[in-house]
Amino acid sequence: MSISNLFAAGGIVMYPLLAFSLAAIALIIERCLFWYKISRRQRRAIRDILAAYRNDSELVLSKLRQNGDLPIVRIFLEALELDYAPPHAFRLALEGATQAELPILQRFNTVFSTIITGAPLLGLLGTVLGLIRTFANIDIGNTGGEGVGEVTAGISEALVSTASGMVVAIVTLLFYGLFRGFYKRQLALIHEYGNQLEVLHLFRYEDRQTDVGIKSKEQGRK
Repeated sequence: MSISNLFAAGGIVMYPLLAFSLAAIALIIERCLFWYKISRRQRRAIRDILAAYRNDSELVLSKLRQNGDLPIVRIFLEALELDYAPPHAFRLALEGATQAELPILQRFNTVFSTIITGAPLLGLLGTVLGLIRTFANIDIGNTGGEGVGEVTAGISEALVSTASGMVVAIVTLLFYGLFRGFYKRQLALIHEYGNQLEVLHLFRYEDRQTDVGIKSKEQGRK
């Protein structure tokens, strides 16, 4: 069955289902590229950043800015702008930056949910419309081919629209579940690397406080 015949058989609900399917395909491609970029570059970038920060390198901020399109790097960059802050303030900065990045990681989830919920309902609407058409064309006293053809067309509309709505919803649901898995994994990595950064910051903060205390004592003796 060709596309034109499929649309003719499925009835009017095939057009919103087509819009749903095109939107789902576009958003799935965007999310696939987004998560591919993160998975390909993130681990190496974060390891380099943590190593540079551990060695007290002045290149930390430049390394962060070079990878500013990664969400976790933006979180680190915002926190490290408060590098001299106490540990509790540094933690708050990390948590605030993480919350700001969550909408980016969950982008288009509402649209996916709408398609997953709406596509089967549109298919069901097509089923109802097809059955209405079927019963409207049933003529018990007419056994001719024309009446049978109208009844068959109504049943075809009911089945095709239902199947189309299910296919759109199922495909979207599969990718939505995949992206949810990526999101949860990303949150775990943010917490893992964020804790490592907090530990390094705590050590540096305590070293600075020790140096400040020693310098204060030396100045007091003078």
